[in-house]
Amino acid sequence: MAKTVGMHAILGATGKVGYSTSSTLRRAGVPVRAVLRDTTNASHLLALGCDVAVADLQDPLTLAQSIAGASCVQVICPPSPQVPDTAEDMVRSVNSVVEALERSRPDLVLAISDYGAHVSDDIGMPAMFRFFEERLRDLPIKKIFLRSAEHMEGWGALLPVADATGTLPSFHCPVERSFATVSAGDVGVIAADLLLQPDAVGGTRIVHAEGPRRYSAADVAEAFTHLLGHVVTAQAVPRAQWRETFSRRASPSATDLLVKLYDAHNQGGLVDVEAGIGEVRRGSTELLAALGSLVRARQLGEPGRTSPT
Repeated sequence: MAKTVGMHAILGATGKVGYSTSSTLRRAGVPVRAVLRDTTNASHLLALGCDVAVADLQDPLTLAQSIAGASCVQVICPPSPQVPDTAEDMVRSVNSVVEALERSRPDLVLAISDYGAHVSDDIGMPAMFRFFEERLRDLPIKKIFLRSAEHMEGWGALLPVADATGTLPSFHCPVERSFATVSAGDVGVIAADLLLQPDAVGGTRIVHAEGPRRYSAADVAEAFTHLLGHVVTAQAVPRAQWRETFSRRASPSATDLLVKLYDAHNQGGLVDVEAGIGEVRRGSTELLAALGSLVRARQLGEPGRTSPT
């Protein structure tokens, strides 16, 4: 299939990042093909004027067909915490995406990656995104690695606990230490801007996505205090309780990845971007605004979109 000039294929377009990229591109008048696992949540994308293609992330042939003809492709390989082996599942997804790109050969690939992907040590989840980047580097295609900081919306999983108990459990310790965080929607906007104005130079471009400033778990608790109307206090979860806590919602493999991740956070290994490499783009959404959207959605009984990263 010949390339459609300007067509942008977005994998995982129903997630917060993918939907934000898709909607931003459509507002700019760019044709978008939303690549979805199924059409359950396709209505919002169809309303934007997106084409919709269905493909499993681990089916490289169908995936290649779904992105064929696109000049730019945004790819994402989200971890699946509930599968028996999260790391192995992500490896399969990465290999499938790389094979699909080898077959379709777009002009540009933008990969949603992770802060810490540059670290050579095994630090859990970021190490999986390091593998993702390494596999993509071998492709003879122009690439942008958009390394996203931790998503503000991730705190939504703890909103019911904070509301009910007045305590915000945190794996960030000490709770007063600030760290890089960004709204998932802003990551999509930054991605769209990079796709609309790609660097003319070939090769690989690295961009880091953060929010307007860095926040701490204590800042999150303060925001919830304001939004919920009662005091919420951040409390560090003792490391000895991490595995038990994670295992309630994640597989043993995902638990291992998360324990290593927060160990790296708390040892200061994920504070800064890769020194002297790439650039930092900052989103405009403040923490209070991002958490406010979560609180309002909960009050209205709306589950909202789940983020793929």
